[in-house]
Amino acid sequence: MSDTDTNTDTSSGSGGLRTPIVAVLGHVDHGKTSLLDTIRGSAVTQGESGAITQHIGATAVPLDVISDIAGGLVDPDDFDLPGLLFIDTPGHHSFSTLRSRGGALADIAILVIDVKDGFQPQTIEALDILKRTQTPFVVAANKIDTIPGWNTQEDGPIQASLDAQSDRTRERLDERLYSLIGELSDNDISSDMYWQVRDFQHNAGLVPLSALTGEGIPDLLTVLMGLSQRYMKEEMEIDTTGPGSGTVLEVTEERGFGTTLDVVLYDGTIRTDDTIVVGATNRTIETDVRALLQPRVLSEIRTEKQFERTDELSAAAGVKIAAPDLDDAIAGAPVRVVRDQTLDSVTDEVEAELAEIAVETDENGIVVKADTLGSLEAIANTLQETDIPIVRAEVGDVAARDIAVASTADERQNRAILGFNVDVLSDAADRADHEDIRVFQDDVIYQLVEEYEEYVAEIERAQQDTVLENIMRPCTFRILKDHVFRQSNPAVVGVEVLSGTLHRNSPVVVFNGNDPERVGILKGIQSQGEDLDTARAGESVSVSIDGPTVGRQIKEGDELWTELPEKHAKILEQELREDIPADEREALTRYLNKRRNVDPFWGK
Repeated sequence: MSDTDTNTDTSSGSGGLRTPIVAVLGHVDHGKTSLLDTIRGSAVTQGESGAITQHIGATAVPLDVISDIAGGLVDPDDFDLPGLLFIDTPGHHSFSTLRSRGGALADIAILVIDVKDGFQPQTIEALDILKRTQTPFVVAANKIDTIPGWNTQEDGPIQASLDAQSDRTRERLDERLYSLIGELSDNDISSDMYWQVRDFQHNAGLVPLSALTGEGIPDLLTVLMGLSQRYMKEEMEIDTTGPGSGTVLEVTEERGFGTTLDVVLYDGTIRTDDTIVVGATNRTIETDVRALLQPRVLSEIRTEKQFERTDELSAAAGVKIAAPDLDDAIAGAPVRVVRDQTLDSVTDEVEAELAEIAVETDENGIVVKADTLGSLEAIANTLQETDIPIVRAEVGDVAARDIAVASTADERQNRAILGFNVDVLSDAADRADHEDIRVFQDDVIYQLVEEYEEYVAEIERAQQDTVLENIMRPCTFRILKDHVFRQSNPAVVGVEVLSGTLHRNSPVVVFNGNDPERVGILKGIQSQGEDLDTARAGESVSVSIDGPTVGRQIKEGDELWTELPEKHAKILEQELREDIPADEREALTRYLNKRRNVDPFWGK
């Protein structure tokens, strides 16, 4: 494929309209990758291998090929837009990475949901991202071929498939589809079957389909083209000769070129020898384009990673940029061509966009690392919603300096690092072990946050257990009749524990009305000759009490209490009430009532 071919396939088309950019989101295993593969495969099948263009990180499907796949549902004469540009790497990762000024880079999204599985955690996460970025989307209700009794009509429009089904199979599918509509409604999204939607600006259209059999794919492409043409035509208008704007999808090493940028260009053009400004870690990079690289035709890119140079490329397109000094560039950062603008003004523009993505941090909190700026932003939003503070947030692998920051935290739960889709450098791993810093790694945001929340819950449980171990607990017990084994020095008696837990070395009081009078210290607990540390409600044991004499300070049948310091009573009532057994709560209430009959503010 020549440079001329490349420019023709990826250009903005007549009238200065660029190709709409389409992202694919959804829960793992719901068929995001299969859907992209099917669209690509159908496009190749419909024409020669060069009928569609493989970009870096994207696949461009021109209007005439979409029309062929749609089988008459799309009339090329009805459209001005040149086709669709599908982002090849599906999921939250690519969607969060792909951002432009003020929001998502994708013009429209496909939310893939398995009709049998329905809503899953990542479905909700994807929906939250779409709502937050206000990105219009279509719901691909995938895997209709798994409905029992399904009669496959390969690659056909959905109505033809529905007409070929038995009444029972149609009912089964309708149950699933209307269940999805209900779940979307529960998440504040109004939706209906796409052919029944009148206002796509306020309602999401459902397209039943199968990525495996190709059924419904014509409908999906038709809806995407229709929505783009009707609602986004003005947004697709670009200056085909103006300086390009793009977003870094990935920073990679390429043999013979060094560090390169995989970029999605969404506005203007980029040329060899253009000066560009790129967002980097805490700064901007100014450099000159040495080469613009495109993959060879689709059939070859799957088996070999070879590129062809092009001198110029217009939006929307994916391109690999080779240039000096790109080592610190970060995925998700803006890329701007300078050309007829001043370097300072373009640098200010890039810095302003980077500032938009900056994560708000607190004096105390956890360290967050992510593979891209967009991912970092998505995680920060999730943590903010769950009231988890962040002390530092950066793009890149977990390094020793991150461990150093985490080690300064005063609170145990803040001595942690959350790493999304990143590695932990070896020296950082060693230091984390030495400094006792917990590093969490995952490539799913909600799982990463859940793992950290479980860790915090464990810490809180351990802290409560420690507090409970060091705090006096309420307990009441009765001296049994005919169970006085020794009257004094110490008094040894048989008792029944009425409520709470009896502990060794607890102060013992007896209430005269509402006033507690300390009578001694419970020194030992025995049962059948065995020494015990505690005895629970319902147990009968012998105890030794240092201080009283049976018959004077205490006597058979007396109800005795372990003495509760006021500070301990306050902590138990206000912080730990739900962490102690029901009988202990009852004993606490009775103790507090007695004390508050004398002093209403006791223990408050």
